[in-house]
Amino acid sequence: MRVPKIYLETTVFNYYFDTDRDAHTDTVKLFDEIKAGKYEVFTSIYVMDELAKAGEPKRSNMLELIEKYDIIVVPADEETEKLADIYINEKVIPTSKQLDSLHIACASVNDVDYIFSFNFRHINRIKTKEMTSIINIREGYKPVKITVPAEVIEYDES
Repeated sequence: MRVPKIYLETTVFNYYFDTDRDAHTDTVKLFDEIKAGKYEVFTSIYVMDELAKAGEPKRSNMLELIEKYDIIVVPADEETEKLADIYINEKVIPTSKQLDSLHIACASVNDVDYIFSFNFRHINRIKTKEMTSIINIREGYKPVKITVPAEVIEYDES
């Protein structure tokens, strides 16, 4: 069986360290499953740029996760930017939230199966999921599933 390819959007790194969030435990469990080899994991230079803006020590801690879990950082490219522009031009993502469109486009261009995001304003929402799927198919990419860790991690029911 093929190992699913996942893309971690910026909010996932925040939730890993934000112990007050309901989804913190699920996020830590996702990273445990990453360490166990359950997924091939990607993030992007766009995430790296956002993480670099965080204050210390959180910035260093979040960036350290990328190295610790062997997360592949995808560089910016013209194909990603073109697809992100389509999402914006078709009003899936607001112009002011270009980074959000770049996250989805980067995952799509790199043939990722799942995007994990806690951004419920612009990324992890029904309109975005439906519209990016339609656009991706039209533009020659497969639809990418946008979700949260709780929907895919394995729970120990014993």
